[in-house]
Amino acid sequence: MKNLFVKWNQISLVKRIVIGIIAGLILALIVPTAASWVSIFGSLFVGALKAVAPVLVLFLVMHAISVHKSGTKTNMKAILGLYAIGTLLAGAVAVAVSFMFPVTLTLTTGAEGLSPPEGIVEVLETLLFNIVANPVNALLNANYLGILMWAVVLGLALKNANQNTKDVLGSFSDAITKVVQWVINLAPLGIMGLVFDAIVTTGFSALLVYGKLVLILVGCMLFIALVVNPLIVYVYIRRNPYPIVFKVLKDSGITAFFTRSSAANIPVNMKLCEELGLDEDTYAVSIPLGATINMAGAAVTIAVLTLATVHTLGIEVDFVTALLLTVVAAVSAAGASGVAGGSLLLIPLACSLFGVPNDIAMQVVGVGFIIGVVQDSCETALNSSSDVLFTATAEYAKERKEGKVVTVKS
Repeated sequence: MKNLFVKWNQISLVKRIVIGIIAGLILALIVPTAASWVSIFGSLFVGALKAVAPVLVLFLVMHAISVHKSGTKTNMKAILGLYAIGTLLAGAVAVAVSFMFPVTLTLTTGAEGLSPPEGIVEVLETLLFNIVANPVNALLNANYLGILMWAVVLGLALKNANQNTKDVLGSFSDAITKVVQWVINLAPLGIMGLVFDAIVTTGFSALLVYGKLVLILVGCMLFIALVVNPLIVYVYIRRNPYPIVFKVLKDSGITAFFTRSSAANIPVNMKLCEELGLDEDTYAVSIPLGATINMAGAAVTIAVLTLATVHTLGIEVDFVTALLLTVVAAVSAAGASGVAGGSLLLIPLACSLFGVPNDIAMQVVGVGFIIGVVQDSCETALNSSSDVLFTATAEYAKERKEGKVVTVKS
């Protein structure tokens, strides 16, 4: 048994995940009722990720800032700029594609009881209050903006602490990272349960009904991952961007696709940054920060579903309003993790730009929940892989400015 366990762990995580997917499909198609216990593995897996990810972000950022030496240069300003550019361009691509390939929806229910924000002011207000939230409540509610703020403040306060205290923080960070790695190693079992539950509960029919919408969403995200992001990287480093693009998609994007959590994917991204030889002082902060605010996938979801609603209702859209939607989608996406319901719950806000009634907009949120098994996975994969991509891009761009030979590792 021990030898079998060792051999299983020697198989790459991606291959083990594929085995989990196949097992979930087989059980769902052959014995959907007799194997109903399988779904508990998916619930336990998601629950474990949700439990450990907030604590991970707190300790990683707090430790990284506390040990940062004054005068040490980082690329955070450039990385933040890349995060903003990437998210804004993602919104613009989604708007353009939605006009090129308009989608109409068969509206549904399924989002009753949710309370979307009523305007951009309320979104900004929510973000501000999330930032200053009680740290215990922030951890309990997975309020990553609040967690990030407290991590930064405590990290700055601990900069003058003695080395023993910083070593303890480092040990806690390493321990929690190890716990997350253990949970991710259980991904094949968890994904088997999630796949089984998705097929038994909704079947393939629900996805087929909204097939065109799913294709638009996935198509936009693939275009951003394979065309827009590489163009951004090329502009900064003037080298072939695809070696690094494919590496982050393979080593970060695939894992994030199945875990569906940017925060839980932080240890994977940190390890990848280390493999790429990036500056630890930079990526120790940029990766947890990116998991909170770098949300290109969310911008795509908000823009595409909003314009699908508009096309369904036959509302004419002028250029200025479309441009405004791009900005609203980008700003809202950056704060999606700090708003209950994530990116889907911000759709009514974007719909309000076109005068769409709230009850109709909430039906579109229901559609989002139906296709969420595909939409959310692709969204997370794009978001998380971009964190590493833009962190590496900023460092390579810095080397280029200093006259060094830029070596893009693959």
